[in-house]
Parts: sequence; C-alpha cells; structure tokens
Amino acid sequence: MNGMKKYIAEFIGTFTLVFIGCGTAMLVGCDSEMGGGYILTAFAFGLAIIAMAYGVGNISGGHVNPAVSLGVLISGGMTAKDFCGYVIAQILGAFAGSGALYAIFGMGGVDDRTGGYGSNGLGGVNDSIAAGMIVEIILTFLFVILILGVTSKNQNHGSFGGLIIGLTLVGIHIIGIGLTGTSVNPARSLGPAIIAAIDGNSAPLECVWVFIVAPLIGAALAAFIYKFLEGKDEE
Repeated sequence: MNGMKKYIAEFIGTFTLVFIGCGTAMLVGCDSEMGGGYILTAFAFGLAIIAMAYGVGNISGGHVNPAVSLGVLISGGMTAKDFCGYVIAQILGAFAGSGALYAIFGMGGVDDRTGGYGSNGLGGVNDSIAAGMIVEIILTFLFVILILGVTSKNQNHGSFGGLIIGLTLVGIHIIGIGLTGTSVNPARSLGPAIIAAIDGNSAPLECVWVFIVAPLIGAALAAFIYKFLEGKDEE
C-alpha cells in the first residue's frame, strides 16, 4: 500500500507539472523574442515543481520525472521495483495532464500558441539532433546533480529544498526554452507529443526520442559523478 501511495503521488505531481507548465506555454507562447511568455512559462514549470515538492514530496520524494528517478536509483536512493513504478506513474500522469489540456484547448477550441500542446522540438537548434542532445544532456545533468546535492543526507537545507529545486528549474527553462523547449523530463515530453499526434500534429512525436534518451543520459552522468564527488577519500 505504501508503494501505491508513492505512485499515486508521482502521478499527481507529474500531472500538475504538465498541466500548469505546458498549459501556460500554450496560453502565452514561448517566443524568446517576445520575452513575456517565455519568462512566464519558465516560472510556471518552476512553481509547479515547488508546489509538488511541498505537496507530495513527503510521500514520494516529488521526483515527477523519470530522469530524476534514474538519478536516485543509481545513487542508491530507491529500489528497481520502485523505479519502475515511479516511471509508469509519471508517464501516466503526464499523459493525463496533456489529456486535460486537450479537453480544454483541443475540444474547447482555445488557441494553442505553441502549436503542439507544449511539446518539445529541435527548431531552436535548427533541427540538429546532435545539438538538441547536447542541450538536454547538459541541462538534465545540472538539474539532477542539484537535486542529489540538495536531498543528500550530508546536507541540511531544512524546508528550503523544494524552493531551491524549483528556482533552479526556472533558470534551466530560461536558457533551454529557446533551444529545445526544455525537457529534462522524458515523461513531460512524451505526454504532450502523444496528444499532439492524436490532434493531428505528429512532428513532436517524431523527435520525442531525443527528449527521452538525452535526459536519461544526463541523469545517469549526474548520478555517477555525484557518487564519486560525495564518496569518502581513502586515507
């Protein structure tokens, strides 16, 4: 039962992230030249993470991201069974969040200024798969290593951990939105891409693998490097 409660918490957390983050992007657009919508979207994702860190973080840790869960798994913070349960719950949550946006924007006829339910793309890097991979690996690496540091037993950030993580995600989105739309989260990318395809736009689904593979690579690198840095030096 405790495991199921964690999975439900991860479902709710990922639903919230996609619904608020991608929903804001759809409403205000993410044109870096305009600025306003760009910044609002960055803060929407960060504030959603802050909300869920304090809302469900005490139940599941508030990963709401398969890349974060992979980092925690590699660092020894969770079992393989829980990892699988978390990832399934996160993907379902992202799909449900995107489905809710479809009900509002698609069937409701509201204008989607992103043109793809807030899905990620490679337009900002001139459709370069290599550049997109590099962007997502670096951004996910930075995000996951920050999370591992903030949540480490050797650190004492008190009740500010969720705030630190959320504000870091804001910064990551500020630099990443104009490049790839900022994924750093395979579930967050997969849900909108599937819904966009259902609604007739298959372009996001064609490159979604980049936003699954690259964040997982970045997370794994972060976990291995953080384990090395935090490990005790031999006398």
